Amino acid sequence: MADFNPIPERSVESAERRWGKVSASREELEFLAGPRSRWDELKRLFRISAEVLRGLRQLHFVGPCATVFGSARFGEENEYYALAREMGRRLADVGFTVMTGGGPGVMEAANRGAKDVDGRSIGCNIELPMEQEPNPYVDRFVEFRYFFVRKMMLVKYSYAFVVMPGGFGTMDEIFETLTLIQTGKIQTFPVVLMGATYWEPLLAFMRHRLVTEGTISPADVELLFVTDSPDEAMIHITDEITKHFGARWAVRKRPSRLLLEKS
Repeated sequence: MADFNPIPERSVESAERRWGKVSASREELEFLAGPRSRWDELKRLFRISAEVLRGLRQLHFVGPCATVFGSARFGEENEYYALAREMGRRLADVGFTVMTGGGPGVMEAANRGAKDVDGRSIGCNIELPMEQEPNPYVDRFVEFRYFFVRKMMLVKYSYAFVVMPGGFGTMDEIFETLTLIQTGKIQTFPVVLMGATYWEPLLAFMRHRLVTEGTISPADVELLFVTDSPDEAMIHITDEITKHFGARWAVRKRPSRLLLEKS
């Protein structure tokens, strides 16, 4: 068997041919293009660590959050935009900081709803080849280069997850959150799917294929609460949080002057 040799420094094009992974960003391409030199990997580790630290510092005092996932492609005239805006209002009304990916569409709607009632609103944006501009309804905006760091932040500070209709990114966020709950990596936080008709084919696949084949258990499907009603969604969220965490389910952190932290 031939010795394995790390990929030497070479053009982006040849790296694409070698690994079949293409990105418009050279940084991301090199990150996913297999082993690099040890020095390159060490520098990248420092960049990732710095991004994690920056996210932790900026979000440490945002308070108890509810994260809203959903498509960036729905405009203001769309029914799901209106539904996400209403959920943003409701979540902020009970004291949540509304956290989203910080972009347009459903994310904008949820942040906008929070601001409608003078609630707190946070955006965790991702740098994309086609630049995603932050929506104007966030109090604090944190931008990330790496998807996995951004997703960690969207989960870390939240007590509840509201999922509006969306595409691949939304599916990724749903199943990562469910996997963390299923495997006990995080507690059983409420996960609410808004838009019953939109999600029904996916739920049918889970019930009639995944459960039937034994790849998940029937109880795993019950981790998802499906509704079209903001009233039902909020009752479920507040009941579940109270059941698992008691009436006093969030204690706000206080900044340290020694660490130059800001509230």
